[in-house]
Amino acid sequence: MSPAPLPNGTQIGMSFEMGVDINVGSVAVPVWLPIRRPTAIDPNITPKLADVQTYDDNGADNQDRISESFVLGFGVQANRNLVTGMYLPEFEKLKSYTEPNAIGSLAVAHVRWYDKPAAGVANPNDAYEGFATVGLTRASGNADVGSWSVTLTGKGARTQIANPYAGQVATKPTVTSATPSGAAAGAQVVLTGSQFLTATSILFAAVPAPIKTIVSGSTIVVVVPAGTAGSAAITVVNPIGTSDPLAYTRA
Repeated sequence: MSPAPLPNGTQIGMSFEMGVDINVGSVAVPVWLPIRRPTAIDPNITPKLADVQTYDDNGADNQDRISESFVLGFGVQANRNLVTGMYLPEFEKLKSYTEPNAIGSLAVAHVRWYDKPAAGVANPNDAYEGFATVGLTRASGNADVGSWSVTLTGKGARTQIANPYAGQVATKPTVTSATPSGAAAGAQVVLTGSQFLTATSILFAAVPAPIKTIVSGSTIVVVVPAGTAGSAAITVVNPIGTSDPLAYTRA
């Protein structure tokens, strides 16, 4: 049996579409620097489980997720300043957490990682922040580009944050037109506007309308839902927010 077709506007994600930043300021006033020249960014989230098995489970395992731990691994090229010999400032910050005198809180980095697509809108829900200890391993052969393997071991759980990637900023949708006007229940209506690729619902007077086809980020085809004739303002919802209503009169 063939899998269900993907909706229009869907694109496969690439393994390199992720970013990592390190805070070189304070927790209260963060100054985020991106880790440049990274490779193989690999967040690993492990659930922390508690046994809640009872007789009702008839001997089967039964565990609840009560928290989590995280490890963030990646590689980074060992770029250096030819005059000073220093590595890039963001890597120097990472390295500072591994020095012999980096004990206790002096060894804890403040980091964030997030979806960073080469094209299209960044996933607003795929971005996290946390505190971690830093491990470094020189990871090159004799004739290879100098690089380091970085392991960030979380202290506590992650925090989900708004995606900070500004290259492709996601916003709430806008709806500028709906054609034809005066359509009845069951008829198709073409909406034009913006930020439709991530649309989760279309509403006619607060009644959900089935999405027929997402043609592009600016065009979507919907089916008018059941309802009474007259005013039925149209709104589009995506993960960022809800569009301003577009006046519409249905048959």
